[in-house]
Amino acid sequence: MKHARWLEGVVEMGHGAGGRDMADLIEGLFVAAFANDTLTGEEDQAILTLPPGRIAMSTDGFVVSPLFFPGGDIGALAVNGTVNDIAMGGADPKYLSASFILEEGLPLADLRRIVASMAEAARAAGVQIVTGDTKVVERGKGDGVFITTAGVGVVREGARLSARNVRAGDRILVSGTMGDHGVAIMASRAGFDFETDIVSDCAALNGLAAAILDAAPGTRAMRDPTRGGLAAVLNEIAQASGIGMTIREAALPVRPGVAGACEILGLDPLYVANEGKLVAFLPPDEAEAALAAARAHPLGADAALIGVVTADPDRFVEMETLFGGRRMVDWIAGEQLPRIC
Repeated sequence: MKHARWLEGVVEMGHGAGGRDMADLIEGLFVAAFANDTLTGEEDQAILTLPPGRIAMSTDGFVVSPLFFPGGDIGALAVNGTVNDIAMGGADPKYLSASFILEEGLPLADLRRIVASMAEAARAAGVQIVTGDTKVVERGKGDGVFITTAGVGVVREGARLSARNVRAGDRILVSGTMGDHGVAIMASRAGFDFETDIVSDCAALNGLAAAILDAAPGTRAMRDPTRGGLAAVLNEIAQASGIGMTIREAALPVRPGVAGACEILGLDPLYVANEGKLVAFLPPDEAEAALAAARAHPLGADAALIGVVTADPDRFVEMETLFGGRRMVDWIAGEQLPRIC
């Protein structure tokens, strides 16, 4: 078989050396998995045709540990993470690039599994992986595989989403339960003595985002609450728009398993990462329509309106607690859990 050498064994330095082994790996694995007319030309660049309109572009690096976790893996995470960043700008994602930093000794079976997951995630999101790069580093100088992706999409006509658009009176929507991804990662790492059936929420949000924008064309801004969780997004928006926010703990969707794990570990679900949820800031007269549209989508069944934007020059984010009091929701101090994405 022409490409038999990459079917077994582990990544070797020769897979990044520019010779036959590298050519076999690229053609037999990456090109075969991501096959499309642009990629199969095997040029040093992708020449693309985009519909008219403004372009959204994003790039991201993925270093998650472990590479495979309940509900996903680094491959699906790399595709969905970049798709979601583009979708949060009101854009329809079209094309991705992918750069792989492989560590010598990585089982090729693991690499094939990651690449297959990326291909499936791209198909599900309706995007094409059209160009990429592969490098190999010596054993001990990587951690299996790191992936960097970049993506482009076309912004829908009339969409002007920006953190600076949010104003007092706007409603805050979350598309589902908070903290699922972070708890799934914790549950799969050594050293945590609890068990949970929580899986990562890793998913492409472009379809859900489009449904919300169809129902609420005046949507001010959208973000996906990844590192730093919901708390980071709320504080980022408050700082950018010069406003405050009040959210209600009773309205915040959190799975019992996530809440229990966070209690054991001394964490707050507000700060735990998500990889398949969005936060939308909506004009008051469009909030209910957006909520109904989110709940009608498979990824938004647990969507909720959790609070309101306030006129606060101090830009404080507060939460009404279950006990009737108030507490500050500040920026995260340090890093709750490294290597989360």
